[in-house]
Amino acid sequence: MADMNEFDDIDDYSPTDYSSDDDTDSSETSFTVLKEADICRCIEHEITGLSDVLSISKLEASLLLRHYNWNVCKVHDAWFVDEFGVRKKVGLLLEKPEEKQVSYDDLTCGICFESYSQDFIKSVTCGHPFCSECWGLYIHTNINDGPGCLVLRCPEPTCAAAVGDDVINELGFEEDRKKYYRYLARSYVESNKRRKWCPAPGCDYAIDFVGCDGDFDVTCVCSHSFCFNCCEERHRPVGCDTVEKWNLKNSSDSQNETWKKAYTKPCPMCQRPIEKNAGCMRMSCTTPCYHMFCWICLKDWSVHGYGGSCNRYVGNPQPEETSPLRQELLKYQHYYDRWAANEKSRQIALTDLGKVRNNHLKEISKLYGQPETQLEFLTEAWQQIVECRRVLKWTYAYGYYLADDDDAKAKLFEYLQGQAESSLERFHDCAERELKIFIDPDELSDSFDDFRLNLIQLTGVTKNYFKNLVTALENGLSDVASSSKQQKTSICRRLKVPAGETCNRMTTPEDRSSNLYTAITRTSANPNNTKAPKKTMGAAPEITTQTKRRTADNLTPQGEWSCEFCSYMNPGSAETCEACDRGAWTCQHCTYANPRTATTCQMCAETQ
Repeated sequence: MADMNEFDDIDDYSPTDYSSDDDTDSSETSFTVLKEADICRCIEHEITGLSDVLSISKLEASLLLRHYNWNVCKVHDAWFVDEFGVRKKVGLLLEKPEEKQVSYDDLTCGICFESYSQDFIKSVTCGHPFCSECWGLYIHTNINDGPGCLVLRCPEPTCAAAVGDDVINELGFEEDRKKYYRYLARSYVESNKRRKWCPAPGCDYAIDFVGCDGDFDVTCVCSHSFCFNCCEERHRPVGCDTVEKWNLKNSSDSQNETWKKAYTKPCPMCQRPIEKNAGCMRMSCTTPCYHMFCWICLKDWSVHGYGGSCNRYVGNPQPEETSPLRQELLKYQHYYDRWAANEKSRQIALTDLGKVRNNHLKEISKLYGQPETQLEFLTEAWQQIVECRRVLKWTYAYGYYLADDDDAKAKLFEYLQGQAESSLERFHDCAERELKIFIDPDELSDSFDDFRLNLIQLTGVTKNYFKNLVTALENGLSDVASSSKQQKTSICRRLKVPAGETCNRMTTPEDRSSNLYTAITRTSANPNNTKAPKKTMGAAPEITTQTKRRTADNLTPQGEWSCEFCSYMNPGSAETCEACDRGAWTCQHCTYANPRTATTCQMCAETQ
């Protein structure tokens, strides 16, 4: 991993540097869901193939595959080296022992020792006679003992002859046969590391995983999504080892119960207990208070806004007065509370998604005369909110295990996380608040088309940003230097800087600080460089020429102040934000952020 000190400037970095072709979706090609019928077809295909190659019966091929754990290559290797030895090991006798010439009344069952006519006596290739009733009880006992019944042998204690499916089908009880074939399907699926059962309760589907670039996220047709590698819930951008450590810490730390609150917090104004029953973090107290505040940090929303910096962990201002153990405890509390809050919001969003699918689509279709097929944008929006809440939740586990001594990487991570949280809050609030307007039959709105365009745009922008963020975090934010140089070269070429001259586009404080936010959002907001659509209701506010200046009452104990737009922590001496410099203006054609002094866009030459 590269040293962060080698990077020219972390402000030139963007998660879009790792973005892949939008036309390729690994989730579409990396796995296949196997239903019961699919598994049966796969088993039959394996048996038939081996039977044809070795010129043996399907019954014998099935027994061979089970013995060698469904590994066809191992069967071939062993068979062609020593066929007789393999037959003896598996219990496949070449010839049936010579039968004694006896009358029908002379056949005695080897278990109950009763005499039966030949019609009631059955045997496998070894010829040992047992009555049908004893066979049924023998099969029943072994199947109830577990999957060992798949390599069942003759009831005669000294005999190793294999008992095949034909005997199970003919003499086994119906429930035993069903259980036997469930064991057979399990043995086939679990014999290959590429296949796993869906871990959802009650789901009988399996996943056949091909794999693609370390992405283990899979989704079963039962709608359960999980990581194929560790079978936990999907957890990108953190790895399976981080999830294991995080879950272990959550379950083993006894002090964890101290801050696992019951999802209620007192209103900062009137101290009345408030339950979080909406998805976004903007909370409002009830009558007569109506105080609006952030659910995470409890700050006044008029000061906090969508760009609040409550994602950033700030240590104790006087660490010498706090033990290292206490510091670690406070850090864990910070990240766990935000991890749990986003999981709570995700669960609420899942409930809202169900309401949209089952109720709201029908209501809006009836109120506004729109077919439900044209309202899929609502479902897609809520699906994206659920996914983004999941990603944002796991970024807090990522941040907890981020190295404390890598200050540059920590600041970059907090900036990217803050932008993601801010954009998701706007998106979630828009979907949650404005949807209520259009499902109210008493107040029909004439701005439904504007709402549709705005929500579709917010869905696309948020999806692309989070996709790029996940890829960047999975790469460890490690390629900042190379990304910066490539980005500078590309911009210098577009600006047509003469050879031999130094491009100062990326070196002035204003341009360098505003570049990060622009680079991150350029691909997400306008990936095809098309003309930006008109601003619609609920859209994020445009960047203006006014900047957020520090005031004495918003300084932290360390003497820093947080930019309300990008959440970057600035020194108290800074008059404007050193990270985003909100004095810049954004080109409406290409979304490029330009310096205040520019009258035309330095990227596409469009007039301001």
